[in-house]
Amino acid sequence: MKVLQLLFAFLLVTSCNKTKEHPYSFYYWKTNLKLDDTEKKALNQSTDPFLYTRFFDVDKVGGKFQPVAVITKDKSFETDKQIVPTVFITNQTFLHIQKEEIHFLAESIHQLIQKKAKDYQLKINNEIQIDCDWTAGTKDDYFEFLKELKKISQKEITCTLRLHQVKDKNLTGIPPVEKVYLMCYSTSSPLENSDKNSILDLNIMKSYLAKLEDYPIKKIEVALPIYSWGIVTNHLGKHKLINALSAKDLDNPNFKKISDNEIEILKDGFYFGNFLNKGFKIKVEEISQEQLNSATEFLDKKISTYNIIYYQLDSKFVEGRSFK
Repeated sequence: MKVLQLLFAFLLVTSCNKTKEHPYSFYYWKTNLKLDDTEKKALNQSTDPFLYTRFFDVDKVGGKFQPVAVITKDKSFETDKQIVPTVFITNQTFLHIQKEEIHFLAESIHQLIQKKAKDYQLKINNEIQIDCDWTAGTKDDYFEFLKELKKISQKEITCTLRLHQVKDKNLTGIPPVEKVYLMCYSTSSPLENSDKNSILDLNIMKSYLAKLEDYPIKKIEVALPIYSWGIVTNHLGKHKLINALSAKDLDNPNFKKISDNEIEILKDGFYFGNFLNKGFKIKVEEISQEQLNSATEFLDKKISTYNIIYYQLDSKFVEGRSFK
């Protein structure tokens, strides 16, 4: 009897420690579609058949809708993955929008996606993903837009879901889609004075997603961060971001190390494409594999099955990292 109890306990422990495997892919968020060898290798090894590719942004400028930073394509951008067109729309685009403008916006976005896919011979699938940080004040018009885009495109329309939109679902509403992409990053502003990692603070994420299992849309995919940046602080305490910095970039004789991820500049000069003065500080924020593992362990308890989309596909972020 004792042997059976020990065997049961062993099986229980090993089953609890078994890490779930998740199919994964990437977001591609550069304006010029271009892949180097490192990016091609990472993409080829990914286990999900899709690449979530930003086609353009949409903003409202002078009261008119404008496509911003529309993609161009380099001949190096070749992949067997199916492209999921992804469009970022600013929240202000839906402020004071008229009903007839919603139809016009949906029609214009669909046509531009089709045009770019044809111009660059991109193998797109039957999905369009919309990324918008909608609010309580824009939810009705945004949700109407999603329904209109589905009607016009005859495609599956999906959308991103931010942490606050889960926590405050009664206020921000539930989008009229069958699948959402939960963005588990940008947990705070990098431009605030804080000792937290603004890309992903696990405690903040867990508090916002405490009731995730109650979210009414059950098909949830997960977006996780692999990007990094540097936060520069000047003498007045003002901040600016330098994208794609990592801790190893801080190894410079003109820098005095404050901690493993923070330095003080000892000499005026050009650093990372910016002129920075003596006394400025740079703090690097990046995401370790341990942080990603902790995030998925928490999410595994909240979502039965999900795919992971890493943000974003860039040789700087994928080189030397293992994915699962």
